[in-house]
Amino acid sequence: MRRGLEPHLAGARLVRVDQRRPDLRFPFPNDFAARLKGARVMALNRRAKYLLAPLDTGETLVAHLGMTGRFTVEGRTPGDFHYAAGADPKHTHLVLVTDGGIAISYNDARRFGYMALIPTASLDQSPYFKGLGPEPLGPEFGAQVLVHAFAGRRQSVKVTLLDQRVVAGLGNIYVCEALYRARINPERQAGDLSPAEIKRLAKAIISVLAAAIDAGGSTLRDYRSAEGALGYFQHAFQVYGREDEPCLTPRCNGQVTRLVQGGRSSFFCRVCQR
Repeated sequence: MRRGLEPHLAGARLVRVDQRRPDLRFPFPNDFAARLKGARVMALNRRAKYLLAPLDTGETLVAHLGMTGRFTVEGRTPGDFHYAAGADPKHTHLVLVTDGGIAISYNDARRFGYMALIPTASLDQSPYFKGLGPEPLGPEFGAQVLVHAFAGRRQSVKVTLLDQRVVAGLGNIYVCEALYRARINPERQAGDLSPAEIKRLAKAIISVLAAAIDAGGSTLRDYRSAEGALGYFQHAFQVYGREDEPCLTPRCNGQVTRLVQGGRSSFFCRVCQR
């Protein structure tokens, strides 16, 4: 999403802000539209599952998409895509128009997403970001991060990886896929993993995220990229959503099992994930 929006937002000035309702999951900030109108977007960044747009006003626009939120670029659709965007316009709650004539819309059927305006200088100390773990694709992440986080933990490795204080931005789908690639059972206690297993897991987390981003994300019912394209990594899921189907590991006779951990579905093979 960040990569799709960046060419249209970074460096652009917001000349019109059409706020169509007072709230999403939470109320919009006071004078939200007025504080955005006329501001220049200095860059477009990401931290965990948040999009960050630092403005020349000294504030940063923070956006979380929730489950069904998405930004789309209207009037310009770079590239050719198999599927059109097709979002119901009644769920478009915000439209940003840039000085380049580009309209960027936020559509969210369930309104689980939310937005904030935070002073850029104190962004790291805000409740949204204080205490977040390292980025899994950043230079600070590696096996040693997991060794430290897992030490003595009796919690399952699956639930531990979903803790944003351990690794920032990992979600349910990619934890399932990473554990499968590393051949680790999600039910195992995090503190029981060996150094060799943790090293495999760290590599698997990086590889599965990189592959998913290259493929354009994972479409589950509602998600599309900023350019209107469905994510395609779901076609490469090896375990997620494949309950009772054969395991894809060569020469493995197991099948994919589903169980609930921490309120989330885990998919794995009991034969090759131990």
